[in-house]
Amino acid sequence: MKTKFVFITGGVVSSLGKGITTASLGVLLKAHKYKVDVLKFDPYLNVDPGTMNPYQHGEVFVTDDGSETDLDLGHYERYLNQNMSKKNNITQGKIYESVLYKERYGEYLGKTVQVVPHVTNEIKKSVFKISRKKDIVITEIGGTIGDIESLPFLEAIRQIRLDVGKENVAYIHITLLPYIKAAEEIKTKPTQHSVMKLREIGIEPDIIVCRTEKNVGREVKEKISLFCNVEVDSVILEPDVGDCVYKVPLILKEQNLDKILLRKLKLKQRKCDISNWAKLVEKFETMENKITIAIAGKYTQLKDAYKSILEALIHAGIHNEVGVNIRYVNVEEKDFYEKLKDVSGIIVPGGFGERGVEGKIDIIKYARENKVPFLGICLGMQCAVIEFARNVCRLKGANSTEFDSRTQYPVIDLMEDQKMVKYKGGTMRLGMYLCKIKKGTLANKIYRTNKIYERHRHRYEVNHKFIPIIEKNGLLVSGRHPFGNLAEIVELSSRYDHPFFIAVQFHPEFRSRFEVPHPIFYNLVKVAKKFKISLK
Repeated sequence: MKTKFVFITGGVVSSLGKGITTASLGVLLKAHKYKVDVLKFDPYLNVDPGTMNPYQHGEVFVTDDGSETDLDLGHYERYLNQNMSKKNNITQGKIYESVLYKERYGEYLGKTVQVVPHVTNEIKKSVFKISRKKDIVITEIGGTIGDIESLPFLEAIRQIRLDVGKENVAYIHITLLPYIKAAEEIKTKPTQHSVMKLREIGIEPDIIVCRTEKNVGREVKEKISLFCNVEVDSVILEPDVGDCVYKVPLILKEQNLDKILLRKLKLKQRKCDISNWAKLVEKFETMENKITIAIAGKYTQLKDAYKSILEALIHAGIHNEVGVNIRYVNVEEKDFYEKLKDVSGIIVPGGFGERGVEGKIDIIKYARENKVPFLGICLGMQCAVIEFARNVCRLKGANSTEFDSRTQYPVIDLMEDQKMVKYKGGTMRLGMYLCKIKKGTLANKIYRTNKIYERHRHRYEVNHKFIPIIEKNGLLVSGRHPFGNLAEIVELSSRYDHPFFIAVQFHPEFRSRFEVPHPIFYNLVKVAKKFKISLK
């Protein structure tokens, strides 16, 4: 069987939810028992988003192989329940880097290097590379139709239909149907113009998915069908779903998007059972019990900066049959304690740089002393070690050399191999690493095993020299990476009688799935649920 290719583009405005739609379509096609993979093209010139501020591009998602990628890969993993890799996210920066590398080494044999065919060929190569042993490859094109940055990718996917045959390619275009309040009307003109722009490039969409905040009648679909030259049934409506983005596969299935697409690709329709998915969505929408978890960070103005943590808490809540309300606490605010009084749990997430660190340390002290369920992640773990060293071990001024290079007690220090690093991009400790867990610990109880693999993204580590005094005072290193004996997990010993105080150097949120929640988040929510009852 030849691999089929589905290309998803977006028009009118950005942030239409192309990633969610792409992932949802993947869920439906996998349910038809097809081998599906997903590819994201990003049109920016950064090689990857690793050096970007979260306010620029949201969360940086890390894969098993250590690739720093677009946050949409998190959607793909959470929905499709399969691991992505560096092959699943291609930026324009990567494409040009590869092309220029080949030019410098003479691989083009003296030819003038041009966008067409050299850049477009490199783009097509990345699509065909990921298609090996797959039935269907879904490719999401970042950006919006009309952006100059996206043109090489659009030209490449136009050519692919010529390369592999019309019956093996489908184009899906996602647009916005804006509601004009003054006129009380849904307007189709932006969609018409977006499709017109796409057709100017040489691509005619087979299916149009319309994002809308209002219910739309068949007459609107017929109008889009007429002016955009698609069948009425191939105009799919995707209304806003609020907090439950996992409802999107069900909405698309109701309108037979999967069947329409399979027909266009001349693929057999098989029994599509997503009943378990539907049950989880129903559970999410009907849960009456609620708990509040605080996420204490410095990027709280942009919720996408903590996207995977938010989703991991949703997964854990559904499987614990409790709704999780997220309260974002800005660690740079002077008086954040008011926001912590009624929370059932606190998470201090990762980050980089000195800004906001003292606030994180104060919040961790609050969680420790008031016995509020606590989870520290990456920098959150390092701040937990600093807080404990200062306030329990009496190591006055204990700090990380990232924030104070002259501290007398560098309880967090740069790894030796990182001291030689000059280039910041892609040079951290990245990707999947082994962690061995000590028996009889909270970590051992959570994971139910003594050997785990988790994803990392950091440069600094707990300093070995201070582990004995820290453990002596009751902060146990319950998980270690065996090569170098690096501290991976710390937790309060039983002498403190704390319901849940654990911090990890890795990022567990990257491995949580809608149907399979991560055990750390599952147990945090489970304990937080009991903690709320104890507060009453």
